[in-house]
Amino acid sequence: MRSILQKKSLRFVFAANVVSMLGSGMNSTAVAWYILQATHSDIALGTLAVVQTVPAILLLPFTGVIIDREDRRRLVMLLDSVRALVILAVALLAFAGKVKVWELYAMNVLVASGFWVFWPTITALIQELTPGDEFVHANTFLLAGVQGGWLLAGAIVGFAYNRLHLGGVLLIDVSTYVVSFLCYFVVRKGRHVVLRPAELHSDIVAAESAFAKFFSEMREGMQFLRGHREIVTLGLSWALFLSAMMTGVVVTAPLSDQVFHRGAVGYGWLNFGWGTGAFVSAFYAPLFIKKFGARRSIAISLGALTILMIAAPTMPFLALAVVIYALMGSGRGITGVAMNTSLMEQVPQHFMGRVQNTFYAAGTALQVLQSYLVGAVAQANLIAGFSVIGLVYAIGFVSATWPVRTAVPAEVTPAK
Repeated sequence: MRSILQKKSLRFVFAANVVSMLGSGMNSTAVAWYILQATHSDIALGTLAVVQTVPAILLLPFTGVIIDREDRRRLVMLLDSVRALVILAVALLAFAGKVKVWELYAMNVLVASGFWVFWPTITALIQELTPGDEFVHANTFLLAGVQGGWLLAGAIVGFAYNRLHLGGVLLIDVSTYVVSFLCYFVVRKGRHVVLRPAELHSDIVAAESAFAKFFSEMREGMQFLRGHREIVTLGLSWALFLSAMMTGVVVTAPLSDQVFHRGAVGYGWLNFGWGTGAFVSAFYAPLFIKKFGARRSIAISLGALTILMIAAPTMPFLALAVVIYALMGSGRGITGVAMNTSLMEQVPQHFMGRVQNTFYAAGTALQVLQSYLVGAVAQANLIAGFSVIGLVYAIGFVSATWPVRTAVPAEVTPAK
């Protein structure tokens, strides 16, 4: 792990994610709570989850090629800049007392569109910057940074929202994007792209139109997956895990409001529990994965998430629910590190964007269906809403334990 921290580029990437996720976590909680207060509808929260994912379904099949073609650091900086400007505009409306629910939906459409390009880009960038034998540790630090930010957000967002209201929280998020941009600015200099194998020894590429080349590269990504069944089943588990995790916002706010009657502060504590568990898991995830193997670690974590998600709304006290959320956060941490590590080990750098985006597209498509279903079910019975999410985790568990032939790991271009 010490060798990871000695790399200046990775230190700045991890720092950027801590700060960025602090703002994003506060933004997500504040917007969800504002919408719940304004509409008193669990279905409205389901709609929020849906509008965050529809753009991703349209973009993800195409943006993987862009991630594999372009300088990933510069792409992240562009995404940070655009999202900061969008959030700033809505923050000013909130300060003026003129913000409407549909404008928050629109903001989330644009910000989430950037997120679904941002996250696979970050993973691909870290794969590019990290030596092959350090993938587990790099993913552990990435998780620690992301969840450290969410942990801080969960700890303060309820109190910040009560004092600063929606506009103040959004303005904090804007400032974190500025800091993130500056961190990525100093990661390295110049333009860097990952070369395809055919280009490593030659500057000559077959002459074809940009349009034809774009779709040719998309087909290459699909052909790669058709030849690697073990990566496909891993990706299915990832898609199910992602959709279940992202749908949690639909039931978490009502859990605080309807069951524990603690409002925004209780919602913040639940997010704090989740973030704490995920952050702490960064310290033992490498040992857990080393002992059980990546695939088995994924299965164990998804099985635990199934049980814990179903149990969460039955807790008699908020403190116990926070503990359950902390355990779920721990399961999220181990699953995330194990999945990212498996992908980095098995997927070549020049395919990473396209492979990841295929799985993200599947996960977001599932989330669209799941969010409305969970919102409608939770409106009638909150425990049943939690159980639907638990069932999705259970299907992910089955996919992770499905027997497949283990292929020889794909060759990964050494980090520069």
